[in-house]
Amino acid sequence: MNSKYLYLVLDLIVFIVPFVASFQKKAPFFRKWKYLGIALLITSIFFIVWDEIFTREKVWGFNDQYLTGIFLGSLPLEEILFFICIPYASVFTYFVLNHTIEKDHLFPHQELISSVLIIMLLIAGIYNIDKWYTGVTFITLALFLAYQMLKIKPRYMGRFYFAYAVLIIPLFIVNGILTGTFIDDSVVWYNNSHTLGMRIGTIPLEDFFYAFLLILMNIAIIEWLEDRAYYRKKK
Repeated sequence: MNSKYLYLVLDLIVFIVPFVASFQKKAPFFRKWKYLGIALLITSIFFIVWDEIFTREKVWGFNDQYLTGIFLGSLPLEEILFFICIPYASVFTYFVLNHTIEKDHLFPHQELISSVLIIMLLIAGIYNIDKWYTGVTFITLALFLAYQMLKIKPRYMGRFYFAYAVLIIPLFIVNGILTGTFIDDSVVWYNNSHTLGMRIGTIPLEDFFYAFLLILMNIAIIEWLEDRAYYRKKK
């Protein structure tokens, strides 16, 4: 395979399997598409703007060797697709786990987990505010979690935490390839002055919290839309 298609092929592989599986009769994920479409639109706009700013400011960048050469602003087509393919596969996984595992084992602990994360992320984010990737990611995620816990009071966070724990493995593989595992150079490079400098394999620690926020925002919007539709039907 020509190396310039690597990122594009990776996006498509992540997307195609859950897309095909979305039509299973036992777990018909396609029925959630009307909510997922809205969630993907909102979150992708948010993250694309964030991505564009950070790319222009050289917080991170992309290796032309692994790109098709199609750009929207400063972002390659593959990066735009990332914000569709990864959330699609992740929300699909969340849906399938909810469908197959009846009991929410982490429900009794979800507020404690969120509270600990909020405190740790705020402290780390404020202390490292000069490091853009660390500061912006940690503080944004902490504020989003705090808003959820104090305002929305969601009942699905236990299920989300369980799903994210499952998703860590595929995220590790995908982000590992993007950051240089198994290939000669990285697809995405990072300015170390804007990170903690801590890596799990080749992956910056911040990537796991960035993905956490990306996935959670999609799920939160879908859950909110579904609740609103449910209560409208009851009226």
